[in-house]
Amino acid sequence: MKAEGESRRPVIVLVHGFKGFKDWGMFPYAAQRLAGQEYVVVTFNFSHNGVGAVGADFDELDKFARNTHTLELRDLAVVMAAIRNGRMPLSHAMDADHVLLVGHSRGGGDCVLYAAEHPAEVRGIVSWNGIADCNLFTKEFRQQVLEDGVGYVTNARTKQQMPIAASFFEDLALNEERYHIAAQAASLQMPALFVQGDADTPRLVAGYHRLQEAAPQHRYVLLLDADHTFGTKHPWAGTTLALEKAIVLTRGFAAGLFERERIGLEMD
Repeated sequence: MKAEGESRRPVIVLVHGFKGFKDWGMFPYAAQRLAGQEYVVVTFNFSHNGVGAVGADFDELDKFARNTHTLELRDLAVVMAAIRNGRMPLSHAMDADHVLLVGHSRGGGDCVLYAAEHPAEVRGIVSWNGIADCNLFTKEFRQQVLEDGVGYVTNARTKQQMPIAASFFEDLALNEERYHIAAQAASLQMPALFVQGDADTPRLVAGYHRLQEAAPQHRYVLLLDADHTFGTKHPWAGTTLALEKAIVLTRGFAAGLFERERIGLEMD
């Protein structure tokens, strides 16, 4: 029940990426810092991210193998519906008409794709070291997975062999146009911010520049000497200058976005 005099706050949905989960390293801290006194932040695990039990570390590799962008977008739709329908913890404090998506890595790509298909639900997006291509694997790996039904990528942190099923590549083939991130970013009519570390993998940095070329109407910030996780680790070992910069940029973007909307409503 909403307390007397309590105002609803804009919502930030924080979306993890590939080989990520909501409690990985920086995410709980980033959620707290993004929230402050101004926003409600929602974090969640994708249903097929490979993490089941609370506190577990990739204990559902069978689900991880079958994960696809279609499943992730469906999961995000469920989260968004729960926000709109008041079925979230702290729903009484959420302004469901003012939602910002913030995604890291593959989650950044998901934010672009979801916002392009659901413009009425989202006011803006922020991508942290986000992908510009849904397929970050080599042609050789794709072919091997399609032939054998499964392939494996190493998790450098846990040393686990993470399975990728053929359904991942089959999903991409069925949705080639739908999952063209650069084209979808170019189509976005809402504000978007892309934050990219210049010490990330060359493929992701190149993808960032492709997004700049394809969708120049958005805002782009390149962080010097920042890697894929902004220098943070799992387990959490403390914040970094790069992460703080990403958070400050994101909070500033959100403040400008929702302030513009407030002024627009007052003028109507």
